[in-house]
Amino acid sequence: MKTAVLIPCYNEEKAIASVVKAFRAVLPDADIYVYDNNSKDRTSEVAREAGAIVRQEPLQGKGNVVRRMFADVEADIYVMTDGDETYHAPSAPLMIAKLIDENLDMVVGSRLKTDVSEAFRAGHHFGNRLLTGAVSRIFGDRFRDMLSGYRVFSRRFVKSFPAVSAGFETETELAVHALSLRMPVAEVETPYGARPEGSTSKLRTYRDGFRILWMIGLLFKEEKPLAFFSLTFLFLAIVSSLLAVPVLVTFLETGLVPRMPTALLSTGVMLLGFLSLVCGFILDNVTRGRREFKRLVYLTFPAPAELVRRNAKG
Repeated sequence: MKTAVLIPCYNEEKAIASVVKAFRAVLPDADIYVYDNNSKDRTSEVAREAGAIVRQEPLQGKGNVVRRMFADVEADIYVMTDGDETYHAPSAPLMIAKLIDENLDMVVGSRLKTDVSEAFRAGHHFGNRLLTGAVSRIFGDRFRDMLSGYRVFSRRFVKSFPAVSAGFETETELAVHALSLRMPVAEVETPYGARPEGSTSKLRTYRDGFRILWMIGLLFKEEKPLAFFSLTFLFLAIVSSLLAVPVLVTFLETGLVPRMPTALLSTGVMLLGFLSLVCGFILDNVTRGRREFKRLVYLTFPAPAELVRRNAKG
């Protein structure tokens, strides 16, 4: 089976050669692609000298790179990792074997058991648990390390992935894509190391954390519109009721409505709530059609185990 290793990179001159050589050692038959995302250093030259296939993506952001990699590269199995030498290359064959043996569509390399404090700081660990927990409550409890950048994919996952995000929130989109289509997925605990000296993280904790949280909200609206707009209706209905109670009490006591603006505001807020509920019902039908279409695209590609069987016959 044809395997491709995909490495999105931005200013990883210090680490990229080691990453390419490590994955070449454990996956000698794989094509290793390094996608340079406007690096200001010698990332492309170093990667090419190490034996990688180097390509460029001018649109800044990891999500843009992932979109380009998934569109350009043709393979049966895809391994995606970062170019910072933090992920454990020898785990890749084990993750691939699990994907094939259990006929999965995505295997995530979990970093949660790492003992290296410099690699996975307490703040990042807490944020990861918080955001993963939010996705688990909304879409399903299938992941413990949703934000890991170390993953193995089937071809049918990659070619059915819409890839609309631009930055680090792409990992969230990957997880929700699998959960919304109820794909078979798994996690494998993998070692996670610190960056080499001279290499710096591109993650901005608070900015990217808020972007991921915003993406979770958008995906909630897009993938579960009835639930999203029902909550909006409930909120507006509560606000409308709170505004209406004193007006209603006064009317029952005196037969008058002296606070007409409040009464009109309460009525308007309740109407907005019902409009929101109607939007939820309409968009739920639209989303169902979109999900069915994505499922049909997904089913046009054979499962990993079927590819193995075909290759064995060939």
